[in-house]
Amino acid sequence: MTADAVGGVWCYALELARALAPIHFVIATMGPPPSADQRREAAAIANLTLEESSFRLEWMEDPWADVADAAEWLLALEQIHQPDLIHLNGYCHAALPWRAPCLVAAHSCVLSWWQAAKGGDAPASWDRYAAEVRSGIAAAAHVVAPTHDMLRCIRHHYEAPRQASVIPNGRHTKPRPQAKHARILSAGRIWDEGKNIATLVQAAKGLEWPVDLAGEAAEAGHFPNVRFLGRLPAEEMQRHLDAAAIYAAPALYEPFGLAILEAAQAGCALVLSDIPSLRELWDGAACFVSPRDPAAWHAALSHLIGNGTFRAHLARAARYRARRYRTGPMQRAYHDLYSELLAAPLAVTS
Repeated sequence: MTADAVGGVWCYALELARALAPIHFVIATMGPPPSADQRREAAAIANLTLEESSFRLEWMEDPWADVADAAEWLLALEQIHQPDLIHLNGYCHAALPWRAPCLVAAHSCVLSWWQAAKGGDAPASWDRYAAEVRSGIAAAAHVVAPTHDMLRCIRHHYEAPRQASVIPNGRHTKPRPQAKHARILSAGRIWDEGKNIATLVQAAKGLEWPVDLAGEAAEAGHFPNVRFLGRLPAEEMQRHLDAAAIYAAPALYEPFGLAILEAAQAGCALVLSDIPSLRELWDGAACFVSPRDPAAWHAALSHLIGNGTFRAHLARAARYRARRYRTGPMQRAYHDLYSELLAAPLAVTS
């Protein structure tokens, strides 16, 4: 399995390895190296072997020499480990001459990100990316997306997959029941326009409660009523989720949102962007706000701050909905899919 340590894919990969303990996973990382905490987390999983590299990922600037070098590295790993199945959390390398069946998990993509974050089509400088992704999707034996909305995006922007299915991500966390604090929490890569943290920063001014932002930031800056927490280890992030009464996600683009799921499991009331993927997952269990309207975000958060009864109702609804996205359903779905792919004969090419 390929993965990177930048965002939710790392949590997804380790969660799946833990859940499918009879299967041995070799996780090959690319991009920025895992942190010491992430390495310790991986080392604690008995059925996991970590293979690290620093090759640039396909969505990074000018990655193609690294993508080619990574291809050789991945094929060499296949020779060494002799896997029964290839599970890619990226697209381009699905077109390699794998000996084993190849599954692609579509967590996000540049073209759908660009449309959501920028409001239009990606420029021509991304044409090669689009072509490489299209080739990978066409070559994959199966494509999985975490939401129907993400699968729709894949079908719209690229080649229609040969076989595809939707398997929502799952997460098993251990919230510690405690009294909630007068605090609003949000998390994500603060430099990512798709996370739209700027809207929340604007909305925070004048709120009765402070806003805590967890995640990587090139230059966090100083803003009224906002505290930047930086990138947090999993255990510390869980403490913040357990303490926060409200979790806010103003994203313009969020194909699934593991942090939102973790917040719901921790009993936070959810205030989310009104975008199709989040509606699909959380409709009826969250307060939805237009992502580009800071005044509406300020009003929605103020309403929740001042109405403890409604806040508690939303928190209960979110925790109940989160049961759909526990690890068990994801485990069973991937077990069945892996079994199906391993039973299928390999395609023969001339």
